[in-house]
Amino acid sequence: MKNSVGYKPLGCRVMQAEFELIRTLADGAFHSGEALGRLLGISRAGVWKRLQPLKGDFGLDIDAVKGRGYRLREPLDLLDRRMVLEHIPESERFEVEGLHLHPVLGSTNSWLMQRGALGEPSGSVCLAEYQQSGRGRHGRQWVSPFGRNVYLSMLWRFDMPPMQVAGLSLAAAIGVLRTLQAFGCKGAGLKWPNDILWQHKKLAGLLLEVSGEASGPSQVVIGVGLNTWLGEAGDDIDQPWIDLSSIPEVESHSRSQLAASLITELRRVARNYQVEGLSGFLDEWHSNDLMLGQQVEIRSASQCLRGKHLGIDTNGALKLQIDGAERLFHAGEVSLRRGGV
Repeated sequence: MKNSVGYKPLGCRVMQAEFELIRTLADGAFHSGEALGRLLGISRAGVWKRLQPLKGDFGLDIDAVKGRGYRLREPLDLLDRRMVLEHIPESERFEVEGLHLHPVLGSTNSWLMQRGALGEPSGSVCLAEYQQSGRGRHGRQWVSPFGRNVYLSMLWRFDMPPMQVAGLSLAAAIGVLRTLQAFGCKGAGLKWPNDILWQHKKLAGLLLEVSGEASGPSQVVIGVGLNTWLGEAGDDIDQPWIDLSSIPEVESHSRSQLAASLITELRRVARNYQVEGLSGFLDEWHSNDLMLGQQVEIRSASQCLRGKHLGIDTNGALKLQIDGAERLFHAGEVSLRRGGV
């Protein structure tokens, strides 16, 4: 995915005054310049100056109407740490003391990988309102508009070597799908290796980053990008996409509720993977695999092959029948597309 245009680079810490403005305007209602000035302890003219960067830095549209004040053209559902914790089951809550919420980060994955190298506890979670350099597979950038969607990363430590956690990305995708199903998202399914689609449009994706010695242990960061409401930012995405707001029958929810459910499911997946590996998830993966049994294309930098999708093995490799023979493909090497022969 391409990143949204119009955002200029920022430091990883947003100015407190600017974020206070965003939080106040998040309800979408008009707020007078006088009231905003009192909030920040500045003049009405100073308020106008503070509002200007919100468009260029964060892509937020501000309406200014004489006699009424200022408002965000589209209200925002900002993340709330207390609400996230309240919606995590009590048995899990004591384990998520490492819950980090940021207005702006380069990448939640990168931030948590760095923290992990410094000893951040296993199970820690990072969330951001906006990513400047969100990443998908193969180095693609991830569209990350401010205050929209869910940008979440979770750190987990395994005793096993990095090679044995290769299938975790597929298991984690099942955790994301479980969350979507719990909120009434019918018809969503899995696309190897770690995408969640709805009617062949991308709804969510995952990016796993692993470090560690060849013989173990391993440090893994599971990154999740889930589209909740994209709006005009979707114009910059170079593939078919969908967001939760466009899918019928999805239950009313907040981004904080979604984040809490994702955290809960990803933690369960990580614990089960530690015991069973990917084998404990194979049946659930195959029952939700949108391309299983179909004719597909496998593409790499040098070739395009066509065959029948036979499923995945216990290491997460894709099994493809080509010219009557079964071949295995690994996620780092190729991309999967629908196709015919």
